[in-house]
Amino acid sequence: MNSKRISVLSATAVALLALSGAAKAADKCSLATLNGAYGFSAQGKLIGLLDSTGGVHPFVTQQLLNDVALVIFNGSGHFKRIDTGTVGGAPKGGQTDFTGNQSGYYTVNSNCTGTMTIQYDSGVTLLLEMVVTDDARLIKAIIITETLPGAAPTIDNTPCQAPCAEAVEVSLEGRKVEAFGFR
Repeated sequence: MNSKRISVLSATAVALLALSGAAKAADKCSLATLNGAYGFSAQGKLIGLLDSTGGVHPFVTQQLLNDVALVIFNGSGHFKRIDTGTVGGAPKGGQTDFTGNQSGYYTVNSNCTGTMTIQYDSGVTLLLEMVVTDDARLIKAIIITETLPGAAPTIDNTPCQAPCAEAVEVSLEGRKVEAFGFR
């Protein structure tokens, strides 16, 4: 009789532990999950302008984008960022070095999805959707919207109504910096 009771109690304890682990897994991410420095890379292309209905007006020349950035998250919803990159093979914005006038804010949901909003001093704003993976050592993201004060000509001569929304296909990957005192 005692061995049967012990078996039932053991099975109950195992079930409760498993359920508590499942509950923890469902709520494993928060703002505090992102804290410290991440090295990001971004690749993609700038396609055209978006109109108010979401229609795309292609640029005369679509441009490839390559970018690297260092983002420092504060663990409570804000970050600072520096980056450098190329658009169409030329230095982005004429800059040949990292620029540091960027900041933003982020959200992280309990299921490890979230958003980042990057604001440049130039008036450019990026909204990203992201997924935090690999115990917060890896962030995968895409740019959902990009607004900017001006844009290149489109095939159909759609003007930029500043700020204009740009159609982009850009993906980003950020890895936690685990060296040089950023641990």
